Amino acid sequence: MARKLWKDDADLFALAKRELFPAVVGDVMDTLGLRKQFLPPEIQPLRGDMVVIGRAMNVLEADCFDPANAFGLMFEALDDLKSGEVYVCTGASPTYALWGELMSIRAAKLGAVGAILDGYSRDTTGILEQNFPCFSRGRYAQDQAPRGKVIDYRCPIEMNGVRIDPGDILFGDLDGVCVIPKKAEKAVFAAAIEKARGEKAVRKALEAGMSASEAFRKFGIL
Repeated sequence: MARKLWKDDADLFALAKRELFPAVVGDVMDTLGLRKQFLPPEIQPLRGDMVVIGRAMNVLEADCFDPANAFGLMFEALDDLKSGEVYVCTGASPTYALWGELMSIRAAKLGAVGAILDGYSRDTTGILEQNFPCFSRGRYAQDQAPRGKVIDYRCPIEMNGVRIDPGDILFGDLDGVCVIPKKAEKAVFAAAIEKARGEKAVRKALEAGMSASEAFRKFGIL
């Protein structure tokens, strides 16, 4: 079934942007027993219309107390981004920014499709001018040098109890970011597309005056 709906990542991501949203994908994962897949709700897009969907390129950050070791492997991690990937970073204390304008320029040049940060971003005006999807806990100008460094990348990470493996799909909008495990992605997206198309029928029925109870009995969706 999945092969008939999309042929590759680019096709899937475009389809998801057209027809899906993280809430419906999260609903489907609940029914499949994947019930802890959303990143903390504080992680929000810099602008409400930003949408991110791509493969996770995980980055592990740590606080740094030696200015000579600032940044660590950050430049290597940034330069290793591939087309269709999302730079997703965690591990630092919330005292400095993990992402900025120049990093967005480099990431976009490599074909990356967004950044998701368990912390702050900065250079907000520059990022918005690029229209680069950036999700963070907020805006804060203080730089990570000499305060933080990347200690590993393309490694498993965890945010608030949610595991992210390299290559998992991240899908986010103004309602939050969900993690779709690679091993379940075909089942999840196939079911989500079916549910989203069903919800359109429910919406038409509700707009026509059908009660919520009747709509749920008829469609099994609300």
